[in-house]
Amino acid sequence: MDQVYKEKALCCGCGACKSACPYGAIEMEPDEEGFLYPVIRKELCRDCGLCQKICPFPEGKGVGSEPIFYLAKHKDARVLSLSTSGGAFTALSDAMLRRGGAVYGAVLDENLQVRHARAVTPEERDPMRVSKYVQSRLGDTFSQIKADLLEGRPVLFTGTPCQNAGLRASLGALGEKDELVCCDVICYGIPSPGAWEAYKKLLEQERGGKLKWVSFRSKALGWSRVGSNKIFQYQTSTMPVRGEDPRFYQMFFENRSIIRPSCGNCPYPQPHRCTDVTIADYWGIEKFAPRAYDSRGVSLILVSTPKGERLLKECAGDLMLEQRSAEEALSQQGRLQGPVQLPENRQEFWHILREEGLEKALSWAFPEKK
Repeated sequence: MDQVYKEKALCCGCGACKSACPYGAIEMEPDEEGFLYPVIRKELCRDCGLCQKICPFPEGKGVGSEPIFYLAKHKDARVLSLSTSGGAFTALSDAMLRRGGAVYGAVLDENLQVRHARAVTPEERDPMRVSKYVQSRLGDTFSQIKADLLEGRPVLFTGTPCQNAGLRASLGALGEKDELVCCDVICYGIPSPGAWEAYKKLLEQERGGKLKWVSFRSKALGWSRVGSNKIFQYQTSTMPVRGEDPRFYQMFFENRSIIRPSCGNCPYPQPHRCTDVTIADYWGIEKFAPRAYDSRGVSLILVSTPKGERLLKECAGDLMLEQRSAEEALSQQGRLQGPVQLPENRQEFWHILREEGLEKALSWAFPEKK
């Protein structure tokens, strides 16, 4: 077999094919934009076709039943302050840790690259709490989860919908065990690791030193939809205080050229989820229930399976929970109604970035902001 996918727009990079290949014939390698794609080592391939059969994308395999919608807010003020929204992930992961389970989620490593990690203590889990707007590297995460499940250890996996679908596809029947709870975050699209590296270098060139700290979403303006994409904070080794910069948000939310090609074909932006639990910001709650609004953050939780409902019940001591209507939540969540639209001139942005650098690409994309 020459290739797992027909075209890049039909591969989400979940790695299910790599994890499931019985011959170890597939590696995930970055393309010129930094996105990982499966590459077949032909000397090891036996043309069994499993890699293509197991692929959950773009048909949306594993999409579940109609969810129940909840408003959620952590009762601990410190957790709220350290969370992107209402602290739902902390509560769910604490419940799994109390079971003696393992939690998997995205972290920023020492080079400020995004990857998935495994945690069995709150201290190991805490770096997973905040938003990271870059596609994470899964590495051998699926194999680690399989080993945990075979040992009888319960697992909470948190990632994008396509990563969750890839995990369940790679595990087969093992992925349906009660011990595994899959949790996704409502996803606007997956930004490029290559663009992130170029942006980091640009900040270092402009400010000097090495980038040592970033926050993709600060609550400096309080938690609100209006303020959610205004405060990207960073600090280099030569900066005495943290700075702010709008350009990563501009690339991600406004221009959208750094979003993975497959995101425009994503089958998962719909109410029927491919996971047990879904978490997000509860946008619009100030309109529907002003008493519940909190400038420190409010979470939306969708529960799609009995496994998800059981785990949420174990959070009752940590979360303020209130069931809300589907219509209310759906009216404010565009990524439950369809995939993001990518710009027609996306390739031109990337051509300029590769040939002339990110600063030139930004000037081309946003000439009015020079």
